[in-house]
Amino acid sequence: MNVAFVLLTYNHDEPAGIERSIASLTRGLRGLGHRALIIAAGPGTGDDGPDLLRLATIALPRPAREEDLMVQLADPGPAATEVRQLLAAHDVDLVCWVDAVWGLGYLSPAPPAVRTALMVHVPRTDAPFRQSLHHRPDTVLTVSAFMLKELADAGVDTRCWHALPNALLHTAEAPSPAAREELRRRGPVRIVARAEPHKGIAELLGAFPAGLERPVQIVLAAAGFEYWPGMQDQVMDQCRALADNLPGVEIRPALPWQEVPPFLAQAAATVISSTSPETFGNVAAEALLVGTPVVGYGLGHLPQLTGAAGRMTALDAGPTALWRALTELLEDHDGYHAAARQAPHQVAAHTPEAVAGAFVRATTAGTR
Repeated sequence: MNVAFVLLTYNHDEPAGIERSIASLTRGLRGLGHRALIIAAGPGTGDDGPDLLRLATIALPRPAREEDLMVQLADPGPAATEVRQLLAAHDVDLVCWVDAVWGLGYLSPAPPAVRTALMVHVPRTDAPFRQSLHHRPDTVLTVSAFMLKELADAGVDTRCWHALPNALLHTAEAPSPAAREELRRRGPVRIVARAEPHKGIAELLGAFPAGLERPVQIVLAAAGFEYWPGMQDQVMDQCRALADNLPGVEIRPALPWQEVPPFLAQAAATVISSTSPETFGNVAAEALLVGTPVVGYGLGHLPQLTGAAGRMTALDAGPTALWRALTELLEDHDGYHAAARQAPHQVAAHTPEAVAGAFVRATTAGTR
């Protein structure tokens, strides 16, 4: 089967969950013998491979806002025509709109013979989302049972949707029990996040506890999109200013995708401080894969993903409760090691090939 994914913001090593999920899904599809293409906006980069197709009719600034895209699509005809031509030229059997807007789901520019799928990674019930559903995609996919309930509660009929988890693109070796014990006693707390206000990093730093006595290393990355001009710079400046006045706290630059699991493997624990629900939780999944316990707010899919491999707190208890839960976990020898042992089991099924197989079954179950 020839499959194409449309995600205009896609770039290699983009520090964003949707882009990473598509990279892992396409890897899994190729591992199963399918051809998987990604259609993205220009401009191209030196990391583009033969299966990344760039649109000549859409060029995005970096970082881009949704408003920037909609200005270019005021007349959507040229872009829609180019997408249809690419799908026909590459004999695509199935095209997947990865988002209502950034994935062109609201336009759904597919030739009549090509099956369509819509991905819904984040909750939205706005006009582009409704228009995407109005095109009657053959399959609708989301990333978790949380999302099925969230959209159903918002009045969307999700009964025929499929919950397809994100796959883990890269892995690393988990520390031995002895090394894990040393990390529990003296290892750093390591956090990986996009420079987005709802990731809660500034609030977490603002509640930094006295006497933690271990390094806190935060990888903060800017993606190719933001919600308002200067958003990511504002977040980074605020977090750096806070970290400068805290002992042992370091803000680090973005990591390539393949370096994230080894980085998290050598952490005592990680903290997911997102104040909006994580619809899946890529960073948490990567930490779990290498046996690193997760502390976070009990929002979205994170509690189900983490299970007994960490500690969840209530959002209304604030970031102080996150630090308290982290400290209690690190001081609990037996509880900590039980969480570390359980962690890889939480995500063992999230391999690229397994998720790709589920994707194929969902998208080939029926036709219009």
